[in-house]
Amino acid sequence: MTVPAVTRTGRLRALIESPNLSVLMEAHNGLSARLAAEAGFEGLWASGLSISSALGVRDSNEASWTQVLEVIEFMADATDVPILLDGDTGYGNFNNVRRLVRKLEQRGVAGVCLEDKLFPKTNSYLDSGRQALAAVDEFCGKVRAAKDTQVDPDFVVVARTEAFIAGWGLNEALLRASAYAEAGADAIVVHSKRSDGNEIRDFLEQWNGLLPVVIVPTSFPTEPLGPFVEAGASTVIFANQSMRTVITALQRNLRVLHDSLDLMSVERDIVPVSEVFRLQDVAELQTSEERYLPETTTTRALVLAASQGNFGDLVADRPKALLALRGKPVLTWHTEAFGRQGIRRVGVVRGYRKDAFTSGDLEYFDNDDYATTGELTSLYAARDFLEGDLVIAYGDIVFDDMILQNLLAHGAGVSVMVDGAWTLRHRNDSVRDLVVTEGSYDPLGATACHLVSVGEMVSPDEATGEWIGLMRVSADRTPALVHLLDALAADEPDALRTQDIPWLLRRLIALGESVSVVHTYGHWYDLDDQRDLLEAAERLSH
Repeated sequence: MTVPAVTRTGRLRALIESPNLSVLMEAHNGLSARLAAEAGFEGLWASGLSISSALGVRDSNEASWTQVLEVIEFMADATDVPILLDGDTGYGNFNNVRRLVRKLEQRGVAGVCLEDKLFPKTNSYLDSGRQALAAVDEFCGKVRAAKDTQVDPDFVVVARTEAFIAGWGLNEALLRASAYAEAGADAIVVHSKRSDGNEIRDFLEQWNGLLPVVIVPTSFPTEPLGPFVEAGASTVIFANQSMRTVITALQRNLRVLHDSLDLMSVERDIVPVSEVFRLQDVAELQTSEERYLPETTTTRALVLAASQGNFGDLVADRPKALLALRGKPVLTWHTEAFGRQGIRRVGVVRGYRKDAFTSGDLEYFDNDDYATTGELTSLYAARDFLEGDLVIAYGDIVFDDMILQNLLAHGAGVSVMVDGAWTLRHRNDSVRDLVVTEGSYDPLGATACHLVSVGEMVSPDEATGEWIGLMRVSADRTPALVHLLDALAADEPDALRTQDIPWLLRRLIALGESVSVVHTYGHWYDLDDQRDLLEAAERLSH
C-alpha cells in the first residue's frame, strides 16, 4: 500500500506524478483559494495573470515578486491545499530563483513553475510578436539553482517551455523539455495557444515519458481532456477561470447596481454576509477569544435618568441625561466610560420624555411617576436588572475614567465614590450629599475607610467628603440590596416611593452593612443647571 502524503509538497508531488487525471485550479487570493478547496480541488495554481489582474496591473512583471509573494502567503494561510506558483521567469536570473524558492518554502508553498522566456515576461496569449525565449543553458541553470536550493525534497520545480508560443515548433519544444528534465525538473509544462490542441497532442506523442507533463487547455476549452490524459498528460491546469468568473459577476452586478440604485436588484443573487464571515472563519476567532482573552467583565451598570432637571428650555424635549455636553449626550459620556472598562450591559431608568431615549444598545426601565417619586422608585423599577456586580450612577454626573477604575478595583461589598476635595468646589447647592467617614483612605487597600452617614443631615462642619452619585455593589451583596428593596416595597411603600439613595445607604448601614469609601479628588462634574453644563464643557475641553 502507498502511504498518503501528508505534507503539502508531498501531496502536490503525488498529484503531478499520479497516473490518473489531476487538476490544479487557479486562485489569485486567499478567498479564491479557500473557495477552490471547498469546491473539491486538491491542488491550486497561483496564476501570474490572475494575481496581476487582481492587483490591477498587467501580466508583464509589473507586480514585483515580493508583492506576488505576499498574495500567495495569504493563499497558503487560507487553505492547506498544495499550491503551485506560476513563477514566470523566476523574476531575474538564477540568483533571484534561489531566493524565490527559499521564500516559497518558508511560506508553505508546495512548488514553483518557471517558464523559459526573458524577463520581464510577456503573457503567452498576447499577439505582440515579442515572445522571446531564454537560451536553453541559461534556463537549465535556473532549474538546477531551484533544485539545489530547496530544503524539502518533495518541493516541486516545474519547467515550462514556451516553444510553441514563440512559434519555434515541435522539435524545439521536445529539445527544451528534454534539457530541462536532465537539469532536474520534476515535471514539464508544454504550452500552446492554438484552439485545436494539436500542438499539445503532437508533443505528447513524441515525448519520451521521462517526466510528467502538465497542460493548460485555456486556448482549447472545447477539446475533451480524456484524449490528452490517454496520450500521457498527467495534470491539467485550469489557469484563469476563477478570475474570469469574478470579473463576469462584478461587471454584471455593478452595472445593475449603478443603473437601479436598488440593493435588492442583486441581493438575491449574492451570498449573505454570514457566508462571508464563514469563509473568514470568524467562528474560530470567537472560540479562540473565549479561550485566550481575559473574560469580559460581567459587571452591569444602571443609570438613574428619570428626572427632568432644572435646565429651562433645554429640557423642553429631552431629559437632562440627554443634554449635549461637548457634542454628545451626557448619557453617552456614561456608556462610553462604562465601555472603556469592559462594561457592556447598561440599563437606564427613564421617566421624563422617555420617548427621547432611542439607543438600541441599552436596556430601559420606566418610572412613569418620576414627578412625584424619589430615586428608590427608579431603582426599584429596574429590580430585575439588579444582579451580579453592579454599578449605580446618577444620570447627571460626568466622571473621569480613573474614578470608575478605582471604584471597580475596590474589594467586595458595597462601595461609594467620595470626593475628598469637596471644599474646593465652592458649591452653594441647597442639597449636597455630604458624608461622614471613619478610617483612613488607602489607595493600596491596606487600611479601610467606611461610610458613617450621608445626605442632608450631614452638616458642612462635620463632613469629610461629598458622595458624587456613583456606587458599586459586588455580586455577593447584590441579593442583600434586592432583599431590602423588596422589604421596603412590602412593609414601607411610602419610603420606597419618596426616599433617595443616601437614605438607602443609611438604612444599609443601620442593618449592619459595611459601606466602603473610595476617594477621588475632583475630576468629576455635577450637572444641576445650565451653568454646570457650560463649566463642564469648558473644563473637558482642556
